[in-house]
Amino acid sequence: MQAVSDTVKRENTNDEASAVLSWKERIGYGCGDVASNLIWTALSMFVSFYYTDVVGLAAGAIGTLFLLARVLDAFVDVAVGAAVDKTRSRIGKARPWIMWMAIPFAIAGVLLFSSLNFGPGGALVYAYVTYLLINVIYSAINIPYGVLSSLMTQDPYQRSLLNIVRMVMAIVGVLLVSNLTMPLVNLFGGQKMGWTLAFAVFGIVGAVLFFVTSLTTRERVTPSVVDKPIPLKRAMPALFRNKYWVMVLLLNTFFYGSQAATQGINIYYTQYILGDASLVGLLTTAQMVPMLLILLLMAPLVKKFGKRNVALVGVAITACGALIPAIDPNNLVWVMVATIVKAIGMAPVMGTIFAFMADTVDYGEWKTGMRTEGLIFSASSFGGKAGSGLGAAMVGWLLALGGYVGGQASISASASGSIEFVFIYVPFILCILQFIVLWFYKLDREYPKILQELQEVKAGRSGK
Repeated sequence: MQAVSDTVKRENTNDEASAVLSWKERIGYGCGDVASNLIWTALSMFVSFYYTDVVGLAAGAIGTLFLLARVLDAFVDVAVGAAVDKTRSRIGKARPWIMWMAIPFAIAGVLLFSSLNFGPGGALVYAYVTYLLINVIYSAINIPYGVLSSLMTQDPYQRSLLNIVRMVMAIVGVLLVSNLTMPLVNLFGGQKMGWTLAFAVFGIVGAVLFFVTSLTTRERVTPSVVDKPIPLKRAMPALFRNKYWVMVLLLNTFFYGSQAATQGINIYYTQYILGDASLVGLLTTAQMVPMLLILLLMAPLVKKFGKRNVALVGVAITACGALIPAIDPNNLVWVMVATIVKAIGMAPVMGTIFAFMADTVDYGEWKTGMRTEGLIFSASSFGGKAGSGLGAAMVGWLLALGGYVGGQASISASASGSIEFVFIYVPFILCILQFIVLWFYKLDREYPKILQELQEVKAGRSGK
């Protein structure tokens, strides 16, 4: 079958919605994911450790916090998505939100890692307030950021390239956080103040990068059927008639659940199973570098085989890699091999997951006559954050189940068993669920016909 991009590309027409994006615009868009990950990755990678081992909070209480935040997201994300869909400004509907929320997001990140001396009860309340606050602000900036990709171009291959660039630069953000956090914390004197100052640095850099994203991108795509705000009472039922959106919602949940569980448990695994907490940077690098290399090679694979097929193979590889440490959980070599294999498998999903989401916007418009980018991305974003919250919550709950107590030189055998279970078997189980979802995803094959019909409707409206 001819590649999707060849079917729909309109390089020699006046259709701006199918324009080929410049590298300046792709990289400018990708800067937003660097900015986002400077704070958001810390929530997966370090915040649990910060709460249990620096602030001294109970692991079980933190696990409950992570799940509570995801329940709140169900309401916040929908509200943000609806607000984005109603936004009208001279620079578009998504870009203004990125500019408005850049500085509040940076401030919230600093507050998150600034536990004050309120005593045990007060510290827990402060943790709940600041963690929930950053989740609200993250929704208000990340949902418009995702929506922006669906507004920049309607060409599926250009979307895939844009998503690949975004994920490459997201990895840059993850590498920066994973390798610079502990050195910065130590540079600023360690303890609570060291964490606060380290994230002040990340916050400032992140805010600047979000402004770069807003200033270097353009919104080109306009509705084909209904060119006016759609009431939420009509948009919500239409959302659930979009079967591919439901699939992407589940894919986000399972993929980011696996990511969060892995990132959250890494620092515990390196400290208590491998015996050296400083190895967390090495493990993260061993994951991110192969992922980065595979992402750079993905464009021709997606063009030849399609997003769904490439992602399906990637999930199978990740599932196999997840089980490798079971050979010898204490052996750094096997852990490194597993990390590299999992990274190779995760790259195809990372390189396609937001392009899947953008395609469901067009499918939803074709299916229901309503184009609601904000609502679709907000609901799918909730799936990703629900997965992240569930993964992080499992870390806290299973540590508590194993009797883990933070800040000790050694831990019990049951606590070690809990750490190994989260590191090895939780990602494997979530990979199986991802594979099932992707097996039933067929939009790649149907998309050329759908886009052609939407363009015919738009042309008919323009000719009236």
